[in-house]
Amino acid sequence: MWSVIIISASLLVLVAIIAAVVKITSAFRGKARRAGYSSLGEYLRAAPRSDEEKRDAVDLSLGGLVICLLGLAFPPFLLIGIIPFFYGTRKLVYSMMGFGLFDDADPPSQ
Repeated sequence: MWSVIIISASLLVLVAIIAAVVKITSAFRGKARRAGYSSLGEYLRAAPRSDEEKRDAVDLSLGGLVICLLGLAFPPFLLIGIIPFFYGTRKLVYSMMGFGLFDDADPPSQ
């Protein structure tokens, strides 16, 4: 009896995690399309071009950090949280370094 309850609870948690990852991924795809990127990967690799993208990078980084901290109690969360933490932190570092402030395709105006 207890084994059925434990297995059911484990499967419920697994399904909830998968659903959350799918929902978050689709939300970021929508943000990427609204920002003018062709794919989610391109959006995550690009340096932030606006203040809104910088705020999204901070949210992504802090959300990943929180999930990583949950990973201290529940180790599988560490593997999930490291991805948004990495991409969010990378976008923040790019913005601090000044990348993405100017579009390289456009020549500077005289």
